[in-house]
Amino acid sequence: MAHIDGSLLEGGGQILRTALALSMLTGRPFRAERIRRNRPAPGLKPQHLSAIKALARMSGAWARGAAVGAGEVEFVPGPLRPGAYSFDIGTAGSVTLMMQALLLPCVFARGDTILRITGGTDTRWSIPVDYFTHLILPVFRRFCAIEVLAVRRGFYPKGQGSLALKIRPESPAIATTDGDSWRTEFRRNLPRLELSERLKPAAIKGISAASEFLARARVAERQAESAVAVLGSGPAVDIRAEYCRSASPGTVIALWTVDADGRSLIGADALGAKGRPAEEVGRNAARNLMETLRTAAAVDVHLADNLIPLLAIVGGTIKTARITDHIRANVYVCEQFLGVRFKVDEIAALVAVE
Repeated sequence: MAHIDGSLLEGGGQILRTALALSMLTGRPFRAERIRRNRPAPGLKPQHLSAIKALARMSGAWARGAAVGAGEVEFVPGPLRPGAYSFDIGTAGSVTLMMQALLLPCVFARGDTILRITGGTDTRWSIPVDYFTHLILPVFRRFCAIEVLAVRRGFYPKGQGSLALKIRPESPAIATTDGDSWRTEFRRNLPRLELSERLKPAAIKGISAASEFLARARVAERQAESAVAVLGSGPAVDIRAEYCRSASPGTVIALWTVDADGRSLIGADALGAKGRPAEEVGRNAARNLMETLRTAAAVDVHLADNLIPLLAIVGGTIKTARITDHIRANVYVCEQFLGVRFKVDEIAALVAVE
């Protein structure tokens, strides 16, 4: 059984979500202690409990101590059963964060899986749905077929948005009860994740979205226009402004670079809030993107930390702008489950697995 300290480094829910995903892949149970110890409201939140319950339904896994506010939990995985599943996190719990626990096991499952998750698609402290679909999913598509079936936006506090994916695996995992899943014959069939060289941006694309409540104020257009002003006269900029029906008013903007072959690996985003001018939201996203582009990073820091589990499985190298606590925390969890050892160069911002 793996033992995970949920208070290490960033000490947030990502440690638990990564542990859940790797436990499902390896068949190795784990015990997590001091979960979110350093957060204002420590322990499991409803959205973390939703991920545990979802995996239990998909595999017959079970968890001891899984309750809202619990500081420790023991999780025993079962074999994932491909099929069609729908889950409702409730209110504005992040659907993209829940995907951190569910997507990876489905990528290496033994059949097709459809996931429909209802909750918040664009919320604080989480991955906006456009960043998830335009930056994270394209990298996972190197290892399996993933189709985005539907997106409905949900903002804080009511949520009621949704994301639906169809995942068709190409390389089923070899899981064993002792956790030694990554046998030589399995890894040999998968391409390494080599993301150490910057792809020259041919264009910058983006989506500026807002609730239809805000259309009269041109919020989506103003976010896009202010981002364009910051991005200047470098690569061509194409930011689509759009409005959506949503249970709560909200705005978001996501930007990403695209090379000559259409690959996108550097992105940035910003979320609107009551009292925050649309121009400020657009400028913040653009400045964050430009900050990464001024470095030699091949991927931005948020994409890097989401790719660490995949890197641990297939091997390779990632060069980002800096090594964050989220990256370090995911490295820690992967080493507990997979028996791999990372090489982390803090100065060069390189993470490698041989």
